Amino acid sequence: MNARFGMGRGKKLAVAALAAIVASALPGPVSAVADTGRDHPEHWGVITRNTIGSPVAALRNGPFGSFGVQGSSARPAYGRGSLGIEVGDSGEKVDFGNEVDFYGDPVLGLTKVGFHVFQTGENVASGGAENMPGIRFEIDPNVSAHPGDNYSSLVWVPDAAPVTDRWSPFIDATSTGHWYLTGNETACTQAAECTFAQVKASLNDGGEKPTIHSVAVGKGRDHMWIGAVDGLRINQTVYDFEADGVRARRAG
Repeated sequence: MNARFGMGRGKKLAVAALAAIVASALPGPVSAVADTGRDHPEHWGVITRNTIGSPVAALRNGPFGSFGVQGSSARPAYGRGSLGIEVGDSGEKVDFGNEVDFYGDPVLGLTKVGFHVFQTGENVASGGAENMPGIRFEIDPNVSAHPGDNYSSLVWVPDAAPVTDRWSPFIDATSTGHWYLTGNETACTQAAECTFAQVKASLNDGGEKPTIHSVAVGKGRDHMWIGAVDGLRINQTVYDFEADGVRARRAG
């Protein structure tokens, strides 16, 4: 008996087509938009040691709307998803961030920070117009006056959202809202609000430069807040929150 183990031309074409379909279905890097030095979606998640109670910080699709809202403000700033945040009351707190990729980066090297937010009228009714999530950098402040102090949180508190019940434009943390340090290492404290330029200047005291431990978007412990954030910007990288992960995109 003679057996032929070769493959006919038609079968070869079918196999090639199947391989192409499989390859297109596999996840791959977003090289056209990604800053590959920061594109590590597995490094993002709830920072458990900074979470209190039973809040939610989860990647999701949408929100789209609210009803009757159309155009760019009716959808997340990037892609189809966002970071949904739910904090029930003043006893709860949550941070969603990255404890790996920013470690050791210079605090004074921060030049552009901010995000887009989906704020609701219910959040405003619960805690006022400035009831908003913020951005938190855990840092080593390295201030000369406190040489043994290796930990503080550098916190941005936004002003009131420019719109409610829809997606906001980009909110620039370097020119709006206020900043403070949680450990009272400088004059920029929670009781003495500073601008972005002022808090950086307070850390630049001529000694060893401050460095970053982690980056997070968070909410609490103050008022109920239920909404979403997208397009977190850190310098030239925008972090696009999608239901299937966090994607690093080149700003601009």
